[in-house]
Amino acid sequence: MKIAFIGQKGIPARFGGVEYHVDHLSRDLAGRGHQVSVYVRDWYTDRSLKYYQGVRLVHIPTLRTKHLDASIHSFLCSVHCLFTKTEIIHYQGIGPSFFSFIPKIFGRKVVSTVHRLDWATEKWGSAAKFFIKSGEWMAVHLSHRTITVSEALQGFIRTAHHKDAVFIPNGSQLSQARPIRILKEKYGLSERQFILYLGRLVPEKRPEWLIQAFLELSRKSEAFRTLKLVIAGGSGGTDDYVRRVKELGGGNPDVIFTGYVWGEEKEELLSQALVFVLPSYLEGNPIALLEAKSYGLCCLASDIGPHRELIQSGRNGRLFRCGDRQDLKTKLLDLVEHPEEGRRLGKNAREDIRKRKTWEEVVEMTLCVYRDILAGGR
Repeated sequence: MKIAFIGQKGIPARFGGVEYHVDHLSRDLAGRGHQVSVYVRDWYTDRSLKYYQGVRLVHIPTLRTKHLDASIHSFLCSVHCLFTKTEIIHYQGIGPSFFSFIPKIFGRKVVSTVHRLDWATEKWGSAAKFFIKSGEWMAVHLSHRTITVSEALQGFIRTAHHKDAVFIPNGSQLSQARPIRILKEKYGLSERQFILYLGRLVPEKRPEWLIQAFLELSRKSEAFRTLKLVIAGGSGGTDDYVRRVKELGGGNPDVIFTGYVWGEEKEELLSQALVFVLPSYLEGNPIALLEAKSYGLCCLASDIGPHRELIQSGRNGRLFRCGDRQDLKTKLLDLVEHPEEGRRLGKNAREDIRKRKTWEEVVEMTLCVYRDILAGGR
């Protein structure tokens, strides 16, 4: 098949769940002999890189601004596709899916993956929310097939749009722990002596809740006196918010902002953290949480639907009430003061990864969708 991906920032993935999703999917599809093109943005993917592990990288210009980056890029990519022999055009995210009508009009087969409900984030104004909501409608009603990465999103589409979507989760695989080296040299970190947040610094992920909880518990609990908090991530078009989040740290040397991390540094963080915390009020099927589980990390997350699909509280992690800051502090304190319980939960989390879909299975499920569309299936 000839397949093109539109909507992601680019690959190789350096940050972003959608980017890691497309990175895995496109490489595995190319490895099976399919002709795969991924549309990329120059600020994310080096312009000199034309191919990546069998995947053709198509560089299309854009304007790197909060409101225009994704929309201009997705529009131009949608037009560019019309001048290729692409059979399947696969949109990633409901915003980019707004432009799926362009190839659809010209008889191309279109698939849209809903990664999360982006219109629900605080960073968008009313006009942007309307645009993204319209993209959601396009993804569900115009695409030949709609895919969701979580059962919660699948249920939302069924309830809100009275349409069926195909549930295909993000893949996962067991990871091997790395000894601490880079982290010790760069930040003076020690094994199991830090709490980890890994993700974009955006309001819906609420890293400020974790920072506030850590600072308050550091003043009250002896167990926190030797711990540090690592906030690994950067702006997602939210520079003002990032500045406010960093100000919360108040120059405290125990709160470390690393920026985006990847490669060995990211692997060391996931290997050596004491607890991984994800306080989000909005997610799809968070790859960072899957990765943390794959390393056997004890995970604490808000009890939103997508997190409940990955964590059964008390068995393979802990959940706190989504809107309750005090519950976050209480659960975090309990995990830090009882590390043996954290080790038990982390061990169960790693075992749980063995039972989840691998990326190979995710690729095969996606191929089934493609084949069905090309065969004229409904």
